[in-house]
Amino acid sequence: MNFNVITLFPEIFDILDHSIIKRAKEKNLIKINLVNLRNFGIGKHKIVDDTPYGGGPGMILKVDVMDKALGSIKNPGRIILLTPQGKRYTQADTRRLSKYDNLTLICGHYEGFDERIRQLADEQISIGDYVLTGGELPAMVLIDSITRLLPGVLGKDHSSIDESHSKVGKIEYSQYTRPEVYRGKKVPQILLSGNHAEIKKWRQEQSKKRSK
Repeated sequence: MNFNVITLFPEIFDILDHSIIKRAKEKNLIKINLVNLRNFGIGKHKIVDDTPYGGGPGMILKVDVMDKALGSIKNPGRIILLTPQGKRYTQADTRRLSKYDNLTLICGHYEGFDERIRQLADEQISIGDYVLTGGELPAMVLIDSITRLLPGVLGKDHSSIDESHSKVGKIEYSQYTRPEVYRGKKVPQILLSGNHAEIKKWRQEQSKKRSK
């Protein structure tokens, strides 16, 4: 899968050069193409924003600059605008978006962006009901959550099947590892029994309780 990310701060994405995402890149399972919006700015100073019509605080990202940045991407695929006004992101969206070969993520910044930029996107996504300084962190959330669903990314492809939110309304069961007893708290005896049928039943019950 190819991720195209339009951003004013491509260096922020260095955090993705670690762990599972790094290995996915090394295996060529994903590619992350960082498009610096500043490169498409206007004039000598590469201006990407301007004051809002009608007055008000802050600076607004320009629609013509964003349009040029999008036009530079050969295969944009599905274009997603990351914005607090978007649809709240869910695991169902993660699975849906993992089917695309190309995704383009637009990161806003400053006070906001020209309303006409919305018309350049296929959909708008929010990662929660709060406001961030820009769309870079939401873009990384999408890249991380989608990448781990791609075949060959996780050590065992079934690792993503039973985890929280893999099914609507479902939260993963409790998990334990050594030591068997820690500060007086013991691992549930059923997990030490070796009875895989009963362990599976217990885990299903735990998942139901947590989900409720």
